[in-house]
Amino acid sequence: MCSGPTKGATILLFRKVDRMRFPAIALLAAMAATPSAASEFDSALQAYLEAEILTWSQSAEIVDAIRGQNVRNAALDQARIDALDQAWMSEIGSGSTPTIDPVMQNPAADFLRARVDGSGGRITEIFIMDLHGLNVAASAMTSDMWQGDEAKFTETYGIGPGAVHFSDVELDESTQRYQAQVSLTIVDPTTGEPIGAMTVGVDAEALL
Repeated sequence: MCSGPTKGATILLFRKVDRMRFPAIALLAAMAATPSAASEFDSALQAYLEAEILTWSQSAEIVDAIRGQNVRNAALDQARIDALDQAWMSEIGSGSTPTIDPVMQNPAADFLRARVDGSGGRITEIFIMDLHGLNVAASAMTSDMWQGDEAKFTETYGIGPGAVHFSDVELDESTQRYQAQVSLTIVDPTTGEPIGAMTVGVDAEALL
């Protein structure tokens, strides 16, 4: 049987993480140790979704951008989707970004950045996806373009109108802050049919 961590190991652990904000460590420790803490956070996330995110999630800027890309991408097959995803990843950090630029530089992306800026630090990122799970617009760079095989898409657009998916809370390596992602289906307001999905990164410390 394996023994528990020694006092020395505990001290070493805290030395390794001393660059992180202590409240974030305490929050994650509490959530891992007690289901009630995790449930409390989920309740706060649900309340924020209902009070804030849903008020602008069906804005014309978002719906129109997804509609437009769905028309342009109607005939895409998986091979082409994979090629776009590979092109996106290869352009990250390079001087030429013809795949990334249309997603980062459009009116919908500006709209998303304004929502991040107006969130008081609660929102860290937002991106929207078309019917294939390809990025349409993003407030900041994502690691890939195709989200179609991930829960943020399969558990929202893949289920239909009204579907919502909460991710686990994880450390964002770029910001050294803990965040969760809230994803939801975007529907066409004229038909009620799903047209895509949206993911919103929420700062765990700022929310509580």
